[in-house]
Amino acid sequence: MHDPQIGAAMGQLIASNRSQTWLTRLIDMEYWLACNEERAAQARFGAVMCCCGPCAMYRRSALTLLLDQYEAQFFRGKPSDFGEDRHLTILMLKAGFRTEYVSDAIAATVVPDRLGPYLRQQLRWARSTFRDTFLALRLLPELDGYLTLDVIGQNLGPLLLALSSLAALAQLLIVGSVPWWTGLTIAAMTMVRCSVAALRARDLRFLGFSLHTPINIFLLLPL
Repeated sequence: MHDPQIGAAMGQLIASNRSQTWLTRLIDMEYWLACNEERAAQARFGAVMCCCGPCAMYRRSALTLLLDQYEAQFFRGKPSDFGEDRHLTILMLKAGFRTEYVSDAIAATVVPDRLGPYLRQQLRWARSTFRDTFLALRLLPELDGYLTLDVIGQNLGPLLLALSSLAALAQLLIVGSVPWWTGLTIAAMTMVRCSVAALRARDLRFLGFSLHTPINIFLLLPL
């Protein structure tokens, strides 16, 4: 944090209870991907869009400057008390500070070991992402074009997956034919992503992250 232009930095987040259940192993891989792919890519352009709470550091002078805005979070006229880490990160960027990712700084956190708490957590985070996208819209033209594409992808990706799933379900129910192409396309994209992660991390367990796709389709998207 020697650079005065850096307002916040985050490290790599891991699950301290990774070996507890199949779900905690899956979440640990999800954190690795979020940190070492998404955040690492954003950091190359000086703007990590969310410095995760368990492993974030903020410049005190910058935090003091933004404290009043941070404490008065409203969305559509109502107080909002979720996604405070993403909200504070966006405020830092709007104030002209850079946000960085430091892969050598590692923090461990306890993650949900059952589907119910995990799904509720993911729902809160999804709401935070969509809410703060509106806050970041006026900021994006000042940042690199890649970050605009990244934000668009984060918001449109789940929507496109939902539409594809609904179209496949409609084809199955109305036409009576199995939507092979939709299923194969989703499966292929999933395996490509997991294979790249396994190659980059040099860890074959990331092939098992493919299980996250059916959780997304059948459990998260309906929420």
